[in-house]
Amino acid sequence: MKTNQHFENAKENLKNANEELFKPEEDVITYLVCKNSQHAIENYLIGYLSSRGFETHKNETIENLLERCKSLESKFNQVNIDTIDCKAHKIDSKYCDDVNKVSSCYDAADNLDTFLRKLNIT
Repeated sequence: MKTNQHFENAKENLKNANEELFKPEEDVITYLVCKNSQHAIENYLIGYLSSRGFETHKNETIENLLERCKSLESKFNQVNIDTIDCKAHKIDSKYCDDVNKVSSCYDAADNLDTFLRKLNIT
């Protein structure tokens, strides 16, 4: 149940980020795109770990969660989060200031969603 809730939250976060990005650039609230994208990635990774029977901790970073996923499934080496400036920190808003930057964060979340779908995980 916990696993499914994380995946559902991730999908909702991704949907919200996408809707915000479809606004005219001057109307986009970058913070919303950024936070929703980051939370989508976090929820997808936590959902995967949960599906494998592993617990997570509140202070884990996106980078740490991804490393844990890679240790369980080598295909996670295909997941690229290099464009996410906050990947090594707890989710923070100081990186959410530019439409291009948050678009790349959204792309990373969307690519993770696609990756998990191809593996039939979500």
